[in-house]
Amino acid sequence: MGLNIVCFEPEIPQNVGNIMRTTLAAGARLHLIEPLGFSMSSRHIARSGVNYIHKVDYHIYHNIYKFFEENQGDYYFLSRYGMRTFYNDELKDESRDYYFILGRESTGLPKDILKENLNRCIRLPMSDKVRALNVSNVAAIVLYEALRQQGYPGLSFCEPAVFKGSNYLRE
Repeated sequence: MGLNIVCFEPEIPQNVGNIMRTTLAAGARLHLIEPLGFSMSSRHIARSGVNYIHKVDYHIYHNIYKFFEENQGDYYFLSRYGMRTFYNDELKDESRDYYFILGRESTGLPKDILKENLNRCIRLPMSDKVRALNVSNVAAIVLYEALRQQGYPGLSFCEPAVFKGSNYLRE
């Protein structure tokens, strides 16, 4: 069971590279719904994802209906039109699969999908000064909210020894 980010027809490779790095850091899976606005071999993906892309658990689907057919769990549709936000403990159950579905950078998720799932349309609270947040920022926010509610299972609270180690600042 676990946390999942779903990118519906993403258009910008840097955003997907950034989301790949975030899902790896969070121990989450990534699902990409075609068509993609770029090639997965793009140097922009590699640059944004740094050297971690080969470690990312990601899957590509020909369309959103194929994704729904192959994945069962709690779906949340992130949209500036959403009428609710996450509630405390709503994402707490580690035995469940949670899917956070993000729309295309230019147009978001299709209106018909949002209308069919009104009670699962989530808006991140923000001021009236911007239309929406960057999709890779939304991915990070929702993943880490779910992780916060679950107590950050399996994640390290200090710098791993494979990098500089937890004593780096004391040396």
